[in-house]
Amino acid sequence: MHELVMACHDCDLVQRIGEVPEGGAAQCVRCGATLLKHKRNSLDRTLAWSMAGVVLFVVANTFPFLGFKAGSQIQETTLATGVKTLYSQGMWEIAILVFLTTILLPLMQLVGLISIHLPLKLNRIPRKLPLVLRYMQSIRPWCMVEVFMLAILVSAVKLGKMATLVPGVSLYAFLALIFVIAASLSSLDPHFIWEEWERKR
Repeated sequence: MHELVMACHDCDLVQRIGEVPEGGAAQCVRCGATLLKHKRNSLDRTLAWSMAGVVLFVVANTFPFLGFKAGSQIQETTLATGVKTLYSQGMWEIAILVFLTTILLPLMQLVGLISIHLPLKLNRIPRKLPLVLRYMQSIRPWCMVEVFMLAILVSAVKLGKMATLVPGVSLYAFLALIFVIAASLSSLDPHFIWEEWERKR
């Protein structure tokens, strides 16, 4: 029987935890705090959400994001256009920050989730699992797609007085991507991943 040694997050009592069933939880024998909780269908749900996120990411970065209509002229923009515009105007620091936090890091986060869960789904050992998990934990605070969307909405309200804004397919895909990334991270169960990794080694 596989046992896990864990210190309580609340009272620091070190104790041994046996196998926790799917959907079950282990509690501290001293203070009753939850030590470990296995989420239901974590593997399938996280993999499904991550793959959906990659599809939405491709759509969000391929199709027009917003269109600006002034008279008979319509100018369409994409996410990459915004980065290029910032760079061409000499604001390369902001351009790099926007590129990292809204394009590169969210994509790498989704790819990281798939690279872990797809091999587990196929009964294989994920390559460099500890490194990937540490990397995903370190970049998580920098994936700010929801902040970028809020900035876009604020700018759209201000620009609405000068031109008619035409939402593009990319805007809806990007909005859905925010919820999909949140769902994939919410369904992630690191303890389950480590247990599967140990079992398959």
